[in-house]
Amino acid sequence: MTSIQLPAGYTVSTDPARLDRPAVHRWLSEDSYWALGRPREKQDRAIDHSLNFGLYEDASGAQVGYARVVTDHATFAWLCDVYIAPEARGRGLGTALAAAVRDGLAELGLRRLLLATRDAHEVYAKVGFAPLALPEKWMLLGEQ
Repeated sequence: MTSIQLPAGYTVSTDPARLDRPAVHRWLSEDSYWALGRPREKQDRAIDHSLNFGLYEDASGAQVGYARVVTDHATFAWLCDVYIAPEARGRGLGTALAAAVRDGLAELGLRRLLLATRDAHEVYAKVGFAPLALPEKWMLLGEQ
């Protein structure tokens, strides 16, 4: 798989104490198409029960990106809530964050890492994601 490095001046951390929870909530509940209107208490609960990847600007320490992974740490993970702050877009940070998540989960030896996206297929393809080979095997209970 292709190695993708973070651009100079950025760091990824899985330390939940570093997360700027108000910013993450604002980004997702006000600017994402998948989590519009998500209540803060629901977002905090999602953070508390997930593996979180924060992307930070080294110079200021400000959080500029976020990705959340729901996983059993053994066989399966779902990558969701991937977001790059508008002012940080266009620098390859989304692809670099997705690669950092992929690489960070590699040691777990997961059988599957899934995600859903409406408009960023090319970002995730760069780090190895592909369409489901047999989508007819998968079923969903909940929202389409």
